[in-house]
Amino acid sequence: MNDTTLVTGGTGVLGTALVARLRAAGRPVRVLSRRPPAPDAVPLEGTEWAVGDLTSGAGLAAALEGVGTVVHCATDSRRWKNDPVAAERLVEAARAAGSPHLVYISIVGIDRVPFPYYRAKLAVERIVAGSGLPWTVLRTTQFHDLLLAVARQLTRLPVALVPSGVRMQPVDVADVAARLADLAAGAPAGCVPDMGGPEVMTLADAVRAVLRATGGRRPVLEVPLPGGLVRATRHGGLLAPDNPADGHRFTDFLAEASFDSRRYGAASRGGGQS
Repeated sequence: MNDTTLVTGGTGVLGTALVARLRAAGRPVRVLSRRPPAPDAVPLEGTEWAVGDLTSGAGLAAALEGVGTVVHCATDSRRWKNDPVAAERLVEAARAAGSPHLVYISIVGIDRVPFPYYRAKLAVERIVAGSGLPWTVLRTTQFHDLLLAVARQLTRLPVALVPSGVRMQPVDVADVAARLADLAAGAPAGCVPDMGGPEVMTLADAVRAVLRATGGRRPVLEVPLPGGLVRATRHGGLLAPDNPADGHRFTDFLAEASFDSRRYGAASRGGGQS
């Protein structure tokens, strides 16, 4: 019986939380990484490790051996053109390995907000849906970790200049991991309802919350900016109002976060690696 779950991007912010969740539920888990594990890289004892490259396809056949479910969390927001290529390689290898259930984590609004990275995510969704594999796609809003990283970037100057009217619905990584774990354990469901955080807030409000949490005292000035990207976010392009998660709010996240490191995801990990 193929009951192992392969997690691509299993050392990332979401992947780490998901692997821990799956292991806590007693599920056999294998992490796919481009590199052998560092001494502290495997989230929990007993997690298997597979070395492979999604872009080239190297190592994927071995990584998928005995796998019943794949949760595809790997992504590259800076080299986003690689994401569809990686998805094609993963789908091809999964077909050859017996067609496991493929679960993909995507982003709310990728078909409404004009952003190059979002176009790549939408392309991956279409690859998954047309793969011939049993599949599930979950879209979520922005993680608390990302909102924190953006806020800290905006507060580097003596005055924090923030695009006005930008609305977000941040969600906690742990809540997303719990939802993904449930989907991975269930039957293929196609496109499931979008998942958003428990509250809608402006980017300016988020910046002020981060300043309070970190003891910052600089003023926040909201600045109107032109362009389709900002306009779409003002009009709710990043929101999932019909399906808010009953989970951690951004202020809850900040109250528990570590601010020792500015690396993305470090706040969730007590200042550890991201």
